[in-house]
Amino acid sequence: MPSVLPDGEPMPEDGALPASALLGAGERPLGFYLHVPYCATRCGYCDFNTYTATELRGSGGVLASRDNYADTLNDEVRLARKVLGDDPRPVRTVFVGGGTPTLLAAADLVRMLDAVRQEFGLADDAEITTEANPESVDADYLAELRAGGFNRISFGMQSARQHVLKVLDRTHTPGRPEACVAEARKAGFEHVNLDLIYGTPGESDDDWRASLEAAIGAGPDHVSAYALIVEEGTQLARRIRRGEVPMTDDDVHADRYLIADEMMAQAGFDWYEVSNWATTEAGRCLHNELYWRGADWWGAGPGAHSHVGGVRWWNVKHPGAYAAALAGGRSPGAGREVLAAEDRRVERVLLELRLREGCPLELLKPAGLAAAERAVQDGLLEPGPYARGRAVLTLRGRLLADAVVRDLVD
Repeated sequence: MPSVLPDGEPMPEDGALPASALLGAGERPLGFYLHVPYCATRCGYCDFNTYTATELRGSGGVLASRDNYADTLNDEVRLARKVLGDDPRPVRTVFVGGGTPTLLAAADLVRMLDAVRQEFGLADDAEITTEANPESVDADYLAELRAGGFNRISFGMQSARQHVLKVLDRTHTPGRPEACVAEARKAGFEHVNLDLIYGTPGESDDDWRASLEAAIGAGPDHVSAYALIVEEGTQLARRIRRGEVPMTDDDVHADRYLIADEMMAQAGFDWYEVSNWATTEAGRCLHNELYWRGADWWGAGPGAHSHVGGVRWWNVKHPGAYAAALAGGRSPGAGREVLAAEDRRVERVLLELRLREGCPLELLKPAGLAAAERAVQDGLLEPGPYARGRAVLTLRGRLLADAVVRDLVD
């Protein structure tokens, strides 16, 4: 969850949505994102809405405590049931993110999942994911999660090189993420993801290849690889400004992406979104596909964002303020916006173009269609899918995805 909230109109105290938000809801899947805002330490590159114990001390009291956080979040799940009324949809995906969800007891994460199950029901084939820090779980913890209903897990690996992890202020032991994959498999997790970051100052091509080799060799069925983005206000941004470490380079990012795509393909991983690869269609992250396809999801937790039927809203950031709102019988929403039809069209192009299936050409206006024709000629869009009515990025197009999509949304 980003640390800066957008502007918007006030959220009603009861969290009520416009009647239009649930029109046609039965045709859209529903997911839940459950945000756990706690971290043991703050990573130097992180701009998410997270808090260490020191940062919370004296700024929310018992309301901000992680000891009772599951109870507080479950209050929002019950609020969601009231707001969505008799919406009959079972939940298709649940994703617990952070922060570091696994700083909570496994029983707390299971209780959060149980609240969603009790209030809404889960689809028979529901995807239930939690993020995990490799140092905050062990075999028993993973077994308890699996027994409680979780069937997918995502470990933050970032890099296999200690000097790269040091720049990122990551603290896990070398080889621990790979060991976690084996422990998760033994616990019964069929789907396991490893998150990687490329382009860290001081990382070489060989460092990146070593990280990819370690991740692939661990045996996950999904790997995410993201270019490092240096966000203002982070410790890493300050270090770069002081000249302690070099600024990241777009050309280096492009080279690292090409290395990743080649090594993933050789290992049997197919890209299905610009930054995500899976060995099978079943290994794809369905929850993220809800985001990319503009479906409905309720984000519970401080700073969490939600979207239902073209209405987007976001919660107050601080855990103390979040808990106080719910304790007072109020929605923790800080603001919302009702998206116009043009806003929704633009968002569909922005997000669906990143997918392997691409976006339908029918979403494009005349200027966008002309830009798509030029992109095909320039080798940025695949000619075959274009002829069948879809804009699909080539490998070169993926490297220039932001520029391509800017032209297509006109």
